[in-house]
Amino acid sequence: MSGDDRDPQFEELLEFLRDERGFDFTGYKRPSLMRRIGKRMQETSFGADYAAYREYLADNPAEFKHLFDTILINVTSFFRDAPTWDYVAHEIVPRIVAARAPNDPIRVWSTGCSTGEEAYTIAMILAEALGDEGFRSRVKIYATDVDEHALGAGRAAAYTPAQLEPVPAPLRERYFEPQNGSFAFRADLRRNVIFGRHDLLQDPPISRIDLQVSRNTLMYFDADAQQRILGNFHFALRDDGFLFLGKSEVLVARSPLFSAVDLKRRIFAKVPAASARDRAVPLPRLDDENEQDRVERGEDVQLAGFDTSPVAQILVDRGGRLAAANRAARMLFGLGNRDLGSLLQDLELSYRPVELRSQIEHVHAEGHAVTLRDVEWHAGAEVRFLDVIVHPLTSAGGDGIGTAVAFTDVTRYRRLGEALQESKRELEIAYEELQSTVEELETTNEELQSTNEELETTNEELQSTNEELETMNEELQATNEELETINDELQQRSDELNDLNVFLEAVLASFASAVVVVDRELRITAWNDAARELWGLRSSEVHGQHLLNLDIGLPVDKLRSPIRAVLAGDDGKELSLDAVNRRGKTIRVSTRFAPLTSNGSDVRGAIVMMETSDG
Repeated sequence: MSGDDRDPQFEELLEFLRDERGFDFTGYKRPSLMRRIGKRMQETSFGADYAAYREYLADNPAEFKHLFDTILINVTSFFRDAPTWDYVAHEIVPRIVAARAPNDPIRVWSTGCSTGEEAYTIAMILAEALGDEGFRSRVKIYATDVDEHALGAGRAAAYTPAQLEPVPAPLRERYFEPQNGSFAFRADLRRNVIFGRHDLLQDPPISRIDLQVSRNTLMYFDADAQQRILGNFHFALRDDGFLFLGKSEVLVARSPLFSAVDLKRRIFAKVPAASARDRAVPLPRLDDENEQDRVERGEDVQLAGFDTSPVAQILVDRGGRLAAANRAARMLFGLGNRDLGSLLQDLELSYRPVELRSQIEHVHAEGHAVTLRDVEWHAGAEVRFLDVIVHPLTSAGGDGIGTAVAFTDVTRYRRLGEALQESKRELEIAYEELQSTVEELETTNEELQSTNEELETTNEELQSTNEELETMNEELQATNEELETINDELQQRSDELNDLNVFLEAVLASFASAVVVVDRELRITAWNDAARELWGLRSSEVHGQHLLNLDIGLPVDKLRSPIRAVLAGDDGKELSLDAVNRRGKTIRVSTRFAPLTSNGSDVRGAIVMMETSDG
């Protein structure tokens, strides 16, 4: 769907969601997005009126949660597509482990992690490869999603027996422990799986990743958004890192940023020499009105800008305590919330990668910032280079209140320069070799150009169709699970109703007196065995019949007034009548009446009890 064909009201609704709640869906594919939002609008009786639904959201903030639960399809499972996970366990993970020194960290990033099954699948594979101690000391798995509810379930790591069915029995016994009727992933290993909210289009990527897992996440975004996300993935991965995608995602196969390791299983390797232009990730454009809104939010913008800055930054107060660290700094140096408020001297950061305490004292003594260029930092077996800027912080009155330290990673630029020089040398050699074949390629190129354009168009159409079908398949799977739950509830209620009917029939059968129950229209709803024995009619013959139309030995017309009185709320009166039973014998029938009520007051019918004596 091109920009010119998009529904203006729908686009305004997406902008409203972005500005009000920070969920930017503008990069998502419009057909699937409109289908999911339309589903929620149908449930709330808004049809296709996007403007009215936007006003409803503004007046009912609780509706946002229901809408996001509908849009964010959380379809996942352990070892999803098991043969592919076997390949990762036996081919990819051994290559990652072999490329690292024995004590080097191994970092994995699982995007669109939903409720955590995929992240814990990776954890089990790495724990099997490294052993428990090696896993605890070396592995960090970052599991991210935009759905806070799903992230909460992932942190709890408790799963039902049905959810654990895809996990092989030996792994199930080794890594899961019984907990209140469910099974929880082992707590000692769970600490190495870190869950956090992350928007692939708005937030900076996590760095120094060995294995990037993003299965069936890219397919929800349009082509431009996919290219920006792939650029982020390329930046996040180490030069020898791997990218693991879902079975319907093949756009990366045509990207210069990655090369296929196994295209069938959607596993790719980073291309370190990719140009800076290919890696560039354009930032989302903000219109003037949204920009003005953010300027007016002042303080929120400053806090959000500090935390999401791609440059790692920390703040140290005058007492030498770590006051703040943005997201990039926390990821780079392994800082957590427990470290905030700690004395800087107690943290490894105080002397690695550079002695900070002396630099902070120097900055406050001189009153100006200090820049340290190309600081060498040994991060495990990898050598990185940082530019460190230390500058004082002062209050409005000019008093020193602390110190800000920024760490800019310039390793990439060094490597780019070296790669550029090497590429130039290789290019000169290649140019001489290619010159001799260029005339032959000119003729072939003209013939292939037309065919290539046709194939490219067909491939794009097939890719779009495949991703759309995969999206619909996940939606149907989610709907099927909902229907199964509803069916189970209906079956349970049906069983309860059957049990209740059997119970009521047993109660009525236990009465020695003939009992007849009628509704407000005087139609028979219950007829016990004593009534059948007295008048000779079975329950199936009289059910639904009008009581006063029965041809039995009882003068039923005389029952009309007492029953009507009971239905009107008056007390039932006893009535004695002469009658003839089914054997033709004259009898005296003593008849009593009582109301049939629900909730103690609503009269739904009448109960007629008949006892006999010889006439």
